[in-house]
Amino acid sequence: MPETEPNTSEIKEYRSALKIVRRLRESSFKIITTLFGLVLAAFIVALLIGVVTHTTPQALLESLLSGEIQFAIRLSLITSVISTIFCIFVSVPAAYALARYDFPGKNILNTILDVPLALPPLVAGVALLILFGTTSFGKGLAEAGIRFVFTPLGIILAQFFVNMPFMFRVLRSTFQGINPRYEYVAQTLGSTEAGAFWRVTLPMARNGLMAGSIITWCRGIGEFGAALMVAGSTRMQTETLPISLYLNMSCGELPLAIASATILIVISLVSLFIFEKFSGFARVF
Repeated sequence: MPETEPNTSEIKEYRSALKIVRRLRESSFKIITTLFGLVLAAFIVALLIGVVTHTTPQALLESLLSGEIQFAIRLSLITSVISTIFCIFVSVPAAYALARYDFPGKNILNTILDVPLALPPLVAGVALLILFGTTSFGKGLAEAGIRFVFTPLGIILAQFFVNMPFMFRVLRSTFQGINPRYEYVAQTLGSTEAGAFWRVTLPMARNGLMAGSIITWCRGIGEFGAALMVAGSTRMQTETLPISLYLNMSCGELPLAIASATILIVISLVSLFIFEKFSGFARVF
C-alpha cells in the first residue's frame, strides 16, 4: 500500500514539539551557566562575611578607633590620592597619543607600558628598591633629600608604578571610543589640536577618566607587595592598611587585623560600585 503523507496538523504538532525541545535545551544551558555564576558569587560573599563577622562589633569599633588604625587610614588615603593624581597626569597624554597616532614602535611601547600589570608586585618592588636604593641615581636623589626607601614616598612610588597601567588602559580604551571627527570639526572652526583635545575630547572622556581614577585609587589603597619591598613595614611610619593587616596578623593581634581588612573590604565594594556605574558609559579594557 502507498505510504500516506503527513497532514498539515501533524506537521504543526511536530514543529511545536521541536520548539519545545529546543526551548528546554536552551533553558537547561541557561540554568547551568547561571548556576556557576551564583556559586561563585556565594563563595565570594561567604568569604567577605566570614572576615567581617570574625570579631564582635564592640571589638571591631575599638580597633577602628585605635591610634594605629587611624594612622594607617590617613597614610593610605594620602598616599593613594597622590599616586592616583600622578597616574592621571602621566596616563592622559600617553593614552591619547597611543590611541590617536601611528608611529614606529607603537606596539612595543604599548607592551612596555603594560608590563607592570603583568609583573608580580614583589618583583616590581624589588626593581624599584634596586633602582632607588642601590644605584647612583637613587643615591643621588637621597643626597638631594628625596628618599624613597623606607619612607612614605616609597609607598607613593610603588602605588604609582603598579597601578599606572590600569589608568592607562582605561583611558586608552576611552580615547579609542571617541570619534576623532569631533576634533577635526573643532579644528576647522579655528581650534588648535591641543585646544580640540582640552575642549572636546577630554570632556567627552570624563566617564572613563572617573572610572579609571576610582579603580586606580582603590588599588592604590590595597597595594601591599611592592610597597612592602620599597617602604618596609614600620609601625606608625610606613604602615598603610595592608601593612597594618600584615603586621597585626603576624603578631596575633586579630581584632586590629580584622579592622584593617574590614575597611579595605568596604572601600573595595564602594569603589567597585562607582567604577561599574561610570564604566557603563565608557569602553574599559
